[in-house]
Parts: sequence; C-alpha cells; structure tokens
Amino acid sequence: MRRVGILLFAAVPVAITATVYFLVPEESAESPAGSTVATAQQESRQEAKRRAEEERTADDELIARLPAGLAAPAKKELAQRLVSTAESSTLDWRRTYGDIEDLDDGQGYTAGTIGFCTGTHDLLALVENYTEDHPDNGLARYLPALRAVDGTDSHEGLDPGFPAAWKAEAEVAAFREAQDTERDRAYFDPAVRLAKLDGLGTLGQFVYYDAMVFHGPGIDEDGFYVLRERALREADSPSRGGSEKAYLDAFLDVRRAAMRDKRPGTDTSRIDTAQRRFLEDGNLRLRTPLEWRVYGETYRVP
Repeated sequence: MRRVGILLFAAVPVAITATVYFLVPEESAESPAGSTVATAQQESRQEAKRRAEEERTADDELIARLPAGLAAPAKKELAQRLVSTAESSTLDWRRTYGDIEDLDDGQGYTAGTIGFCTGTHDLLALVENYTEDHPDNGLARYLPALRAVDGTDSHEGLDPGFPAAWKAEAEVAAFREAQDTERDRAYFDPAVRLAKLDGLGTLGQFVYYDAMVFHGPGIDEDGFYVLRERALREADSPSRGGSEKAYLDAFLDVRRAAMRDKRPGTDTSRIDTAQRRFLEDGNLRLRTPLEWRVYGETYRVP
C-alpha cells in the first residue's frame, strides 16, 4: 500500500477547531468572557458532532437500501482475484498471505495479500491489532522495529529474521484472518461505502477499491481522496447528477496520470487493459465472464 497519510474526513474537524482557537480573544477561562467563549466552543463541537452522526446515520440508511454490489460474497471474491492479478500476478489470492519482498519502491517490505508495507503504517497496524488478540505470535517481537521504521524504507531491526517470521505466521489461520480483517477495515469497506454514496455500481466500487489499495486512503498528493476530488472537478459523479461512465472515465484518467507522474514509465495496465476495458464494454455491474490483461499476462474468470 501507499502511504496512508492523514485521512480526509479526520482532518477537517481538526482544521475547524484550530481556526476557532486562534480567533478567540485572550481572556482567562475563569473570566465571564472566557467562560462564555469556552461554552460556545464546546456547544459548537457538540453540534458538529451531532450533525456528523446524523449524516452518517442517513448514509447508513441509504446504503442499506442499495444492492450489495461489490460487497456480495461472489463479487467480493472476484474483487480479490482482480486485485491479486495486479498486486501478485495470480488469480489465486489466497496463496499470497505469506508473500514478502522489498520492491525497491521506497515503502520497505511489501507483504501479504494486498501488499501491506512496513513503510506505510498499514503493516504495523495489522501486526499491532493481531498481537492484541494473539500476544504470543511470531511477529510480536518485531513491533519495536516496525514502529521505528514506519514511514521509511529501512529494514533496521527487521533483518534477517522478519521475512521468515512473516512466512511462518502466514501458515496460522488466525493471521490469515487478521489480514482479511485489516484489508476490509482499511481498504475494502471504506472504498465500497464511498463508491455507493457517489452513486457508483459494482464496477465503480471496484475501481475505487483498487485505487485505494494502490494509492492508499490518504490525502497526500497521490492519495485516493485527492484523486477523487480531482476527478469530481472533471466530471460529476452519478450522485451529483452525472453520467456514471463519464465520471469513471475521468477518475481512471486522473489515476493513470498520477501513477505516471509519480513514476514515469510505470505500467498502468491494471487500468488500461483491465478496468478501462470493462468500462468500454459497458460492464458497469462487473458481470462474468471477464477477460483482462495485466503486465502482458491474460486472465479469465468464467
């Protein structure tokens, strides 16, 4: 995964709070004026929280009325197979739990089914959460090193034993389940949820999921949420009255450009001869059979 960065929806309330703070007159909190300001701030925060909870409840109710889409078991399985062809060059995504290597991309070790990275926090989060439930696991002793290298491409404290420990732990059913849980929590569920709120069908939900896996759920320059905002400046999403195909075209254009800007010459076939092909075929529901090419290899799902 790419760097997680600061999540967009977590950053906004912080910015609002900071603005209010710096505009407050220099009054003692114990003075009448200071007490009034403090009370107003507290009420404002409570009101913002209340509105956010109401909006989330309304969103939950809307999503509950929508078709399952990519979250349906068969489509979710298909999504993992599609991502695996781009991340691991195989349809058999379940055999990739133990994969681990340094891809020399500045993210440290890349490991597991969707490429958790030692340099982008998601691998650390996975091992921390797993260790809470299984404290005696074979990766727990590497937690201090994982915290130290988070945000870097360093292997300090991880070599030579960490890759072997990862492979060994991947033989444990509980760790494979932990990988699936973290994948869903950090990538699959947020991507599908937002795609549905944007009015996208099953293909669009997969387009969001694959982008979030590759670019990370952050607001750095090529993070998922920034790419989405760029696409929305180019075309309206269906929930804003736009054409689904036109919006997905714009999103894929923006994403492809971001991949090329970051690493000129990078292979963008996961877009060009896979997702774009489905879109041009009008397969907005991601129906099977499917055929696509990634990195020159042809894959088929009957």
